[in-house]
Amino acid sequence: MKLVFLLNVLSTLVMVGVIWTVQVVHYPLFAGVGGAGWAAYEAEHQARITRVVGPAMLIELATAVWLVVARPAALPAWAVVAGAALVGVIWASTAFVQVPLHAALGGAFDPAAHARLVATNWVRTLAWTARGGLVLWLTARLLPDL
Repeated sequence: MKLVFLLNVLSTLVMVGVIWTVQVVHYPLFAGVGGAGWAAYEAEHQARITRVVGPAMLIELATAVWLVVARPAALPAWAVVAGAALVGVIWASTAFVQVPLHAALGGAFDPAAHARLVATNWVRTLAWTARGGLVLWLTARLLPDL
C-alpha cells in the first residue's frame, strides 16, 4: 500500500509541475510558432507531451482508484474520493476539451481555438493544483506511518 500511495503522490506532483509549465509557458508560446511550421510543430508537440504525461496520468488514475478501493485507515474517505473525483475532472477535461482543441489546431493554427485551449486548460491546472495540495496533506497525515 505504501508503494501505491507514493506512486500516487509522485505522479500527481509530476503533473502539477507539467501542467503549470504547459499553462504559463508552453501553450501561450503556441501563438509565436508561425503558420508555415505550425502543423508539424503541433504534431510533434502532441507526440512528445503524450510520452511525458501519458505514463504519469495513467499511474495517477490507477493509484487514485486503488486508494478509493483499498483506502488506508489513516486517510479520510472524503479525501481519497475527492482526489479520485479531481482525477475524473482532469480526464474529462482532457478527453472532451483539450484533445478536441488540439485536433482542431492540428491542420492549421486557429487563434480562437488557441485562446479556448489556454482558457479551458485552467480547469486542469486548478484541478491538478488542488490534487497536489490534497496529496501533500494526505502525506503529512501518513508521515508517522511511512
